[in-house]
Amino acid sequence: MIPGPFLLYLGHSSDAVGIKTSRGLAAFRPKDCLGEWRHDDCPLTLDLPRMDAAAARAAGARTLVLGIANAGGKMDDALIHDALAAISAGLSVASGLHQRLRDEPRLVRAAADAGVTLFDVRDPPADLPIGNGLPRAGNRLLTVGTDCSVGKMYATLALRDAMHARGIAADFRATGQTGIMIAGAGVPVDAVVADFISGAIEQLTPARHDAGWDLIEGQGSLFHPSFAGVSTGLLHGAQPRALLLCHDPSRAHMRGLPHYQLPSITDCLAANLSVARLTSPHVQAVGIALNTVALDEADARRLCSSVADTHGLPCTDPYRFGADPIIDWMLTCCDASTPATTVSA
Repeated sequence: MIPGPFLLYLGHSSDAVGIKTSRGLAAFRPKDCLGEWRHDDCPLTLDLPRMDAAAARAAGARTLVLGIANAGGKMDDALIHDALAAISAGLSVASGLHQRLRDEPRLVRAAADAGVTLFDVRDPPADLPIGNGLPRAGNRLLTVGTDCSVGKMYATLALRDAMHARGIAADFRATGQTGIMIAGAGVPVDAVVADFISGAIEQLTPARHDAGWDLIEGQGSLFHPSFAGVSTGLLHGAQPRALLLCHDPSRAHMRGLPHYQLPSITDCLAANLSVARLTSPHVQAVGIALNTVALDEADARRLCSSVADTHGLPCTDPYRFGADPIIDWMLTCCDASTPATTVSA
């Protein structure tokens, strides 16, 4: 476990989606988040006390979390400079970027001299198996999306919390850097060698024999040319009994690809169900989760109602309005009389 309290790094970021790791920790582990470190050119905030590394250490912080994400997951010179300042102040440093802290000699030397620890979160477990597609018992839900970074983790965690409130056993299975930092465990699936993605998810969500649910955090999108491979491996390894489709209605195009338009909800649902049926023939869609952060409450509620009517599925913003409509549908359509998996011919 990464030692808290945390100082959450925003740095020079101007992309609200790009600070998703810091934002996710502030939302789901607020008691562990002491403050935010942002420079004067950063227009973003998590509404936490603003402080630099030295002030955070004096206030009791133990780890600087480099809670930003960028294309390719690289550390630039400004980020390395700030990480070195944090180490000098006595903070450990945690990162979920693809470029590892341990591969930057300046950080390794500084951490050794200061007696602090570097945590690279995006390290998959060793000796992952190849997926076998064998049926396994248990209820599993996977969140999927029309695009990447549309709120799959938020929807999954909101669903878990709502199920717990109703006394339903439910476990969040993290598959990305932010989810792993929140949960303290998981598999960073986008860092897994392609041949082992489905096997990694089979291992993350083994058979369970109670009436509870494994709620698996989705990644990417079948319709995003950069990340569809990860999404496919997740669909096959999860053997989901249920799919929850996540969508950001404010998106004009696929993230990072202005030349690719978003798929329709109808097309996205159909494609994900089709791919999932390879290992889970009885998979069902159980709802649509909208990320309505860009809408006022009245417009958001009207849109949820309209989408629900159009698609014949419950639709809500589970983080903003609660996940009960989705849970009600899950409990109705995914009953014990329908087998979770069968061996296909």
